[in-house]
Amino acid sequence: MEIEKTNQMNALFDFYGSLLTDKQKSYMQLYYADDFSLGEIAEEFEVSRQAIYDNIRRTENSLMEYERKLHLLEDFNTTMAVVEDMSRYIKSHYPKDESLEQYIQLLKKDRDEK
Repeated sequence: MEIEKTNQMNALFDFYGSLLTDKQKSYMQLYYADDFSLGEIAEEFEVSRQAIYDNIRRTENSLMEYERKLHLLEDFNTTMAVVEDMSRYIKSHYPKDESLEQYIQLLKKDRDEK
């Protein structure tokens, strides 16, 4: 499985997972996060491998469609890039300002929790 696609699906799942059904969440979690094979998931849920494959593909398409319409992941990544740029600027211009450093650490903590 491609690492880029896995990372993309995991990120989309983080943002839009609450919009999925319980079955979709389970399949995506097992396939992308836990690295189960289609056969292992099929055995776990007592359905065909093809049923798992079809459901995962439809769910991937749904996640990508949510992002296409809502842009939550894109906006988050843009915001984090600005935070990183501002962090470098602040550190280079105000290296001894502890309160600014605390704000930067709070922003980074929020980012890391996503």
